[in-house]
Amino acid sequence: MKLDILAFGAHPDDVELGCGATIAKEIANGKKVGIVDLTKGELGTRGTEFTRKEEAANAAKILGVQLRENLGFADGFFTNDKTHQLEIIKMIRKYQPEIVLCNAIDDRHIDHGKGSKLVSDACFLSGLLKIETEVEDESQEKWRPKLVYHYIQWKNIEPDFVVDVTGFMEVKMKSVLAYKTQFFDPNSNEPETPITSKNFTDSIKYRARDLGRLINTEYAEGFTTERYVATESLFNLK
Repeated sequence: MKLDILAFGAHPDDVELGCGATIAKEIANGKKVGIVDLTKGELGTRGTEFTRKEEAANAAKILGVQLRENLGFADGFFTNDKTHQLEIIKMIRKYQPEIVLCNAIDDRHIDHGKGSKLVSDACFLSGLLKIETEVEDESQEKWRPKLVYHYIQWKNIEPDFVVDVTGFMEVKMKSVLAYKTQFFDPNSNEPETPITSKNFTDSIKYRARDLGRLINTEYAEGFTTERYVATESLFNLK
């Protein structure tokens, strides 16, 4: 299955938090989108890899993505090396996305920056003819996505561009809150973490509202890019 967008996240819930509304909007516009989680999030303070798997499946249904896969890399300990790059390359060649979305270039959690660079490097390598990969005993053709964008997570990184996601924040919030073990729950007896506070849950919306304010709309999500964003006309920019 060829996809328009393939979104990578170091952990289940990264994609929903970083660009869930953008994905929901593109799906509503008829685009085919898939998600690949690098790890099972097994080191998370709350929940287990099994609850995260169920929550990720529920979130995927809410967003309406075409597929979701998990590469099973070691949470907290995966590295940007040949072994891991080849697994990413296989995903890129399998689904041939035009656009890849990946983790923030720098963030509080060490896996986010690592995952960002790993996926970005694999996107380049995936276009090299002499790197040979197979999936289910079939050789894969080289494929390099046209664009690689990084969503924004914990840190307030200044975006290179923003996407108007007005009308899609509720879908995003439902997909995020599908991870019931991970976020604010006043009845939970599990340990508190930086993302379990009500302030964090509220921040998802108020960050999007603030970015929306800056472009004169209700909500927006921000992204950074590794190269210039091009346009055919000044009138295509809002």
